[in-house]
Amino acid sequence: MPGRHYSKFIPPSLAMSELECQKLDNDATDMLIDKWLERPHRPDSYYDWFQRVRERKHLANASARRDQVLLWNKGVFVPENIFTRTVDTGRLIPLDRTWVTHVYHHRSMKRLTMMPVIFSMLPELMLLRGMHDRGCDEIYVIVTDLKRHEMDQVTDYFKYVCQNTAQGYCKPSVEQKINHDYILLNNALDRRTPCFPQIDLTLRAILHEKRPPFIVLFSHQTMSYSQILFAHPSFVPSKDMYYDFPSGCPNPGCTDNCCELIRFPKLGPDNAAVLSPSSRKKVRYRYGRRARSKEMCNWIECDVCFSDERDTLPSSGSEGSSEGSVEGSDHGSDYSTGSSKAFTGLVCSRCKLVKYCSADHQRRDWEEHKRACAKPLGES
Repeated sequence: MPGRHYSKFIPPSLAMSELECQKLDNDATDMLIDKWLERPHRPDSYYDWFQRVRERKHLANASARRDQVLLWNKGVFVPENIFTRTVDTGRLIPLDRTWVTHVYHHRSMKRLTMMPVIFSMLPELMLLRGMHDRGCDEIYVIVTDLKRHEMDQVTDYFKYVCQNTAQGYCKPSVEQKINHDYILLNNALDRRTPCFPQIDLTLRAILHEKRPPFIVLFSHQTMSYSQILFAHPSFVPSKDMYYDFPSGCPNPGCTDNCCELIRFPKLGPDNAAVLSPSSRKKVRYRYGRRARSKEMCNWIECDVCFSDERDTLPSSGSEGSSEGSVEGSDHGSDYSTGSSKAFTGLVCSRCKLVKYCSADHQRRDWEEHKRACAKPLGES
C-alpha cells in the first residue's frame, strides 16, 4: 500500500512526508494583495503589463466565450476590477478571489514566516488562481534551496517520472533510467534542504492525494527562483494572453527569460513544465486533475452547465431583451430556444462574453459583472 512503503513507481502517501506544512489562509492572502498594491507603480513592469492588457481589444464572437481572456475595462488598478476567463467553467471572475496556500518546508525553516515566499510570486499566483473557478482554492508550494540548474534537473526528472509511470508500470529501460536519475539527483543534492527524496515524496504525494492543477517549487536563495509544475496542459495559461508577461527580474528593462524569479509560461504548453502523461490511455495513477471545460452560468452560485445536454430551459425568470444593455442595466441578453433543442443560455448583449441561465441570475451578477462588461472596441 502507498501509505506503508515508498516506491518511485507507486504514488506515496502525504503522511510519509517529513516536511513541515505552514498554511496561509484567505485573510493572509488579502493582506498580501493590499501590501502589493501599496508599492509605487511606476516604473513597475507588472503595472505596465496590465495597462497593455487594458488597451487590447477583446473579441465578441461565440468562440471568445470558450477562450481564455483577461479584461480590465473599468475602474482603478485593483484585482477586483481585473477579470479572467476560467478554463473549467468559462466564467469571468475577478482576480481578488483569494486562496489558502500550503507551504511545505524543512523543519529548519520553522521559525521563518512563509509570507515573503508568497509575496514574491503574488501576481503569478493571482493569474493562475483566476484561471480556475473551482479546484484552485488550495495552492501548494514546496520550498527548497535548489540552484537554477538543479531546479531544471529536478523538473525534467518529475516530468519523465509522471509521464512514464502513470499507468502503474513501465518498460524495463524506462525503469532503469528512472532509478539511475534518482540516484544521481540524490547524490548531487545530498547537501540541499530538504533532501531530494523528501522533495520527490512530498511532490508526488500532493499530486496524487490533493490533485491540484499545479505545484510551485520555490528556491529560497539570495535570488529566488521558482518553477511551476502543471498537472495538465489545460491548466497552462494561453500564449495569446501572456506572451509579453514581465519576467519578474528586478531590472525593469530586462527581457531575458533566464532572469525570471518564477518561470511563468508565456508561450503556453510549449515552454511549460507539464506532468501529465503523453499517452491518452487510461491511467492507473492520475497525477493532478484534468480541467473539464464547461460553459456555465456566470452567476457564481449557479450550477447550470450549458454544454451539458441534460440542462433544459428554466421554467421561469428566463426572458431577456435583445436590444442591448445600457449603462447600469442588468437586461440585454440574446438567446435562441426551441422545443427540441437544449437551452444554450442568455448571452450578455453588450460584451457577448458571458452567459446566464435566467434574467434573474443576470441581475444578481450585475453588481460584479458591470466592472468588466463593455462593448468591444470598434463597435458603436
